[in-house]
Amino acid sequence: MTLKIDIDDGTGVAPYEQVRAQISEQARAGALPVGYRLPTVRGLAGQLGLAANTVAKAYRTLEADGVIETRGRNGTVVAAAGSAADRTAAAEARAYAERVRRLGLSEAAALDAVRDALRAAYGGSG
Repeated sequence: MTLKIDIDDGTGVAPYEQVRAQISEQARAGALPVGYRLPTVRGLAGQLGLAANTVAKAYRTLEADGVIETRGRNGTVVAAAGSAADRTAAAEARAYAERVRRLGLSEAAALDAVRDALRAAYGGSG
C-alpha cells in the first residue's frame, strides 16, 4: 500500500486542501491502514512539487481532524479510525444541541440548520 496523491492545478482547489482530502479519503477507505507511516513534510512536498509549508498545513489540518498523528522522531502515521475525529465531532454536536436548546429551537429546526450547514460545507444539495 502506498500513498497516491495527484495535484490538479485546474480544479480551483488549493493544493493543501487536495493533499488533505486525498490522504483523508485514503485513510477512511482503508487504502492507508492504521499506523501507515506517511512521508515527511519535506519528502512529500518534493515528490509533489509543492512548498513544504503547503504540505505542513495539510498535515496540521489532518492531525487536528484526528486522521493522522505525529509521533515525534517516529514520524507521522495514520491514526486509528474513530479516534479523535469522532470524539471531536461528538463533543461539538453536544455543544450545539445544548446551545439550540437554550435558544429555544425545536429539534426539527436544529436539524434543518445542521442539514443546511452540511450542504453548504460539502457543496451539494443533499
